[in-house]
Amino acid sequence: MRAQGLSLVIAALVAWPGAVAQGPPLSELTKSFVSVDAQVVALTHVTVIDGTGAGPKADQTVVISNGRISAVGPFASVNIPANATVLDRSGHTVIPGLVGMHDHTFYTNSAGRRAQLNTSAPRLYLAAGVTSIRTTGSISPYAEISLKDQIEKGKVPGPRMHISGPYLTGPDDVVERMHITTPEQARRVVNYWADEGATWFKVYTEISRANLRAITDAAHKRGVKVTGHLCSVGYKEAVEAGIDALEHGLMANLEYVPGKQPDACPAMDRATYLALDVNGPRAQETFKAMVAKGVPMTSTLAVYEISIPNRPPLDQRVLDAMSTDVRAEYVATRERLAANAANNPSLAMLKKAMEYELAFVKAGGTLAAGVDPTGNGGALPGYGDQRNYELLIEAGFQPGQVVQIMSANGAKVLGQKDLGTVQNGKIADLVLLRGDLAANPVAIRNVVTVFKDGRGFDAPKLIESVKGLVGIR
Repeated sequence: MRAQGLSLVIAALVAWPGAVAQGPPLSELTKSFVSVDAQVVALTHVTVIDGTGAGPKADQTVVISNGRISAVGPFASVNIPANATVLDRSGHTVIPGLVGMHDHTFYTNSAGRRAQLNTSAPRLYLAAGVTSIRTTGSISPYAEISLKDQIEKGKVPGPRMHISGPYLTGPDDVVERMHITTPEQARRVVNYWADEGATWFKVYTEISRANLRAITDAAHKRGVKVTGHLCSVGYKEAVEAGIDALEHGLMANLEYVPGKQPDACPAMDRATYLALDVNGPRAQETFKAMVAKGVPMTSTLAVYEISIPNRPPLDQRVLDAMSTDVRAEYVATRERLAANAANNPSLAMLKKAMEYELAFVKAGGTLAAGVDPTGNGGALPGYGDQRNYELLIEAGFQPGQVVQIMSANGAKVLGQKDLGTVQNGKIADLVLLRGDLAANPVAIRNVVTVFKDGRGFDAPKLIESVKGLVGIR
């Protein structure tokens, strides 16, 4: 009986993912960025914001064993294993690894630059504490599929990747997007990219209701999901068509424009949107439809903020990451915006978008977050995710809520039950920050170590390795 019991224990350990090994073997390149690589690690005297929505808990210990969290609780009550590497991190905060739900691996700016960032994007995401991303639209799907494979095999450092196929839209003039003209074409495209490894699709502004329905039907038959940056289709219409998620919040929901025609993408009516009562019947009807079908929304406040004169505050880290030409292009864009500040309505629109997201959550909606490193080029991979934290605090959310939005909610949308919170048994994707994040939102930028599968990556070293590369590679 004892031998049989021992065999069962061994079998259970082997079957438990991460119980024997901490992720894949690493290449020499990836190893060079690892600063903590022990089977058992104890982070002591830290403040924990655990991703469940709860507030901060002071003087905690987090124990990582074989790639998973094996204990978390007050320092006085957690038993630290004798073989643990003990790291006293007084004055630091631990949060779950962030889950970036609109995190492209390409980059664009207002000067017309478009670059696939296979080196700098994954390193910046990981350095910023983003341990999982959904790419949510690709201009180079095969590059992302290959990058995902390299990360999973430990060949290069980067976050877990959930790949979306190419943009699926209607009649526009952008060459990287797939222009869907018939439901038959929609089904063919979905099946092709599902075969190639896409697990999400993103429909774009000019998609029609019929083609959206064809895309969602085909995707669901393959176990694949669909999200959208919409315009021609309103949010309530998209929910009815079977969409699984919606991107960008208020700014991409044009159903409130007076006289909007079916399947037509109208111009934004700023006066109507600034006057929108987020607690009134029109907005609440949208929220009710989304909540009833479990359709989450992705906040991308950081990419909208960069259209506002003199926002965000100029961040030297962002400038250092950019190539010389990209830096000059971005600074020139900021100067143009500042010169026309009196005529710029973007700040009022951002505030309304914040109100909309807060009201959506109060109505029972699931809000996640991502950066979308596009626009004028000022919201970089990773750094823009961090800025989202600060902006969601500005919107009126509490620190525990924001961490939940940016970690557990994203994991929930992606179906990743083992990620997103600092709890016993979860995979040890954690972010160690210097400072008190609950008291000082800017501490989100002070990433010291990022744990992925229990391995601790040196955030400053990752950042140093990509200085000057954004916009190039």
